[in-house]
Amino acid sequence: MSTQDPMPSNGLEDEEDDYMNMVIAEPTKPREKETYTQRRLRKEREAEARGRVKSKAEQAADEAAAREAALSTSLFADPQTTTTNKGLAMMAKMGFKPGVALGSKVNSGARTEPIVISMKEDRGGIGLDSEKKRKFRVEVEQEGKRVKAEEGEYRERLRKEREEVRLEGQVGAAMRVAERLYAEKEEDSAQQDGTEDASSRRKISSKPLKQINVLWRGLVRKREEKERDRRMRYDLQQSLSRLPTYDDPDEDRDDRKALGKDRVQHTLVEDLEEEDPELDEFNSLDPAYRLEKLVRHLREEYHYCFWCKYTYPDQEMEGCPGLTEEEHD
Repeated sequence: MSTQDPMPSNGLEDEEDDYMNMVIAEPTKPREKETYTQRRLRKEREAEARGRVKSKAEQAADEAAAREAALSTSLFADPQTTTTNKGLAMMAKMGFKPGVALGSKVNSGARTEPIVISMKEDRGGIGLDSEKKRKFRVEVEQEGKRVKAEEGEYRERLRKEREEVRLEGQVGAAMRVAERLYAEKEEDSAQQDGTEDASSRRKISSKPLKQINVLWRGLVRKREEKERDRRMRYDLQQSLSRLPTYDDPDEDRDDRKALGKDRVQHTLVEDLEEEDPELDEFNSLDPAYRLEKLVRHLREEYHYCFWCKYTYPDQEMEGCPGLTEEEHD
């Protein structure tokens, strides 16, 4: 029995797959869309890799620094400039030397350096900067004058206010002196007549306000108004339904003293409520004029100098420097 040979191999048979050595490729992801921030960061990284590009502001600053350096450097600093610079080369052929003024004859007042270049970067006229400086200087001067004027006015107003307060104080002091001297004169007259008693003193002190000399009438009125208000406040606190002028016979001496009833009142409440045009006119006068009238009254009536604080024996008032305060300094 014969045997058949196997079929020859033609190399076309499929080779078996080697699963042990197989390399499996990772699946590729779809390309994601790049955001604006990612694109900006990428471009910055690429620019840094290539070399950083300066911004417009940095470029302008570099140009200004280079221009300033060039303008501040003299053309004569480098000896080779005369050969490289066409203008200097032409001037050198005509006899120009660095450090010497132009011209065939040396002029002591001529320039030895060229005119400094002033760069103009705005669009204004040539004389606009000078006009702006002039206007600014004028405004500064006017503002300085205005501040000085306001400061002077404030100081003058403050000085006048202080002087007025001082004069008002002197007027009040002169009123008190005039009232005291008048009371002393009235007491002396009563003692000479021998008629001084409690009833006479009450009659003198209870005269209406309009019968008191206008020179110190305002002082008396203020005192009586203050006393009236004090007594009315006391009555309100004690819940007493009576007028401040009510005289209670059952009140003891201490209560009357506390209420101020032991002092004789010049006026009644009705008298204080009446208008006094004469006093209003006197109070409207300048304090210096009112003080002068009081000082003259004291000198003429009582021979008393308000500034010397002394009563002279006669109307000549020998030894008194004068009528005004300045004469007593």
